[in-house]
This record gives sequence, C-alpha cells and structure tokens, in this order.
Amino acid sequence: MAATTSFSALRVVLVEDSPILRAMLRDMLNELEGVQIVGEADGEDEALAELECHRPDVVSVNLELRQGSGLGVLGRLQAEPERYGRPCAVVFSNYGHSTLRARCKALGVEHFFDKSFQMDELLEFIQRAAAGR
Repeated sequence: MAATTSFSALRVVLVEDSPILRAMLRDMLNELEGVQIVGEADGEDEALAELECHRPDVVSVNLELRQGSGLGVLGRLQAEPERYGRPCAVVFSNYGHSTLRARCKALGVEHFFDKSFQMDELLEFIQRAAAGR
C-alpha cells in the first residue's frame, strides 16, 4: 500500500519463531488497510536489529524464540527507548499464565493475546490502531 502525504501506515514488526505462523500473520496484516509490515524476526538479536532499524509503531512479540526470548526483547525495549523508539508492544504467545502476563505488563506490554484462541483479537487490535492514526 502506497502512503500519501496525508496518511502514514501503521508500521509493524513481527517477532515470531514459527515461519508458518509468521507468514500467516504477515499475509493477514498486509490485507488490513493502513498497516505495513516493516520487519520480521525469529530470534531476540534479529528482533532488536529490526526494531532499531525501523522503529515501528507496533511490535508483536512471541515469548518463545529461536534464539533468546521475547522477554529479552521487551526488556531491551523498555530499557533503551532512545535506541528502539517506543512501539506499542503486544505479546502473541501460548504461554499465558498470570505470572508471565504480570511480568509482560511490568515490561510495558499493552496487550497479551493467546495464540490458541485470540488471533482475531490481535488482528482487530492492530486494525483499530491503524484506523486511529
């Protein structure tokens, strides 16, 4: 989707270790008006490089990654906003017990979505964010 002078797309980075799920999310988000996927990563170091390079509006983070962890990504985002910007961080994970949710909230996570049954809610959240720009 081409941006115009009066409109800027909501820029999103996907941090997901599953290539199949990452591709599915990318395809579904690319269909949403006003959303642009600017980066993807399957590990902590790669995620931090993408975040530093693109400084997105939203980052969707899985907690289990190929290398490192989503908690590591979230901790660095919180500790170094001058380096990574201040994207709206959301978690999309199968590991949703209350202790982990509380830890994510303490790390500045805006919303926690369970992969097992909340993909639609994640997409709606990002769509609302894009519409509110």
